Amino acid sequence: MKKLITILVVLISISTTAQSKYEKGMQEAFQLWGQNKPTEAINLFERISSAEKDNWLPSYYAAQVNITRSFGERDKEKLTAQLNKAQESLDAATAISKNNPEIMVMQALLHTAWVAYDGATYGMTLSGKVIRLYSKALAIAPNNPRVMYSKARWDIGGAQFFGQDTASFCKDIEKSINLFATFEPKTPFHPNWGKDQAEGALIDCK
Repeated sequence: MKKLITILVVLISISTTAQSKYEKGMQEAFQLWGQNKPTEAINLFERISSAEKDNWLPSYYAAQVNITRSFGERDKEKLTAQLNKAQESLDAATAISKNNPEIMVMQALLHTAWVAYDGATYGMTLSGKVIRLYSKALAIAPNNPRVMYSKARWDIGGAQFFGQDTASFCKDIEKSINLFATFEPKTPFHPNWGKDQAEGALIDCK
């Protein structure tokens, strides 16, 4: 997670000259996240979202901060509050940008956080939703590395749970790394995370 935050901060470390209010705000929000101040980062992303009513990115990142800090959280009340806030942010992002594979991946990760918290309770109800989200995202953006990587990680987890072979899914991890090598985000603030995680997952595969 620290690597993810570091990469995000580096990627948006654009020149301070001629920056818009939006750019400065986004950069500050990423810096807060990198400084391990997730609540402050979320609050700033939400304020930016209120001002940028046609921009899905601030809401997307507000959701991402809440989702990523929810993995490993064992306090159900805290987890519920974080993931409910994340869902609100994703709903706002989706209202602006429908059929967006990046948002679909984040929605799948939100469901995965619930499954990771209590697989016996949430696995049956949410697994199908996760599978459908990744399948739809892959159909829309087959060359998006985050879609390929995130779907493969989910598939590996499912295969391991049922004692099945993960080799084919490990090949998908490798494919995602190749996609990361050529992927270029639309702007410095568009999603560009996942390469380090994919490389780590491939090492685990081997």
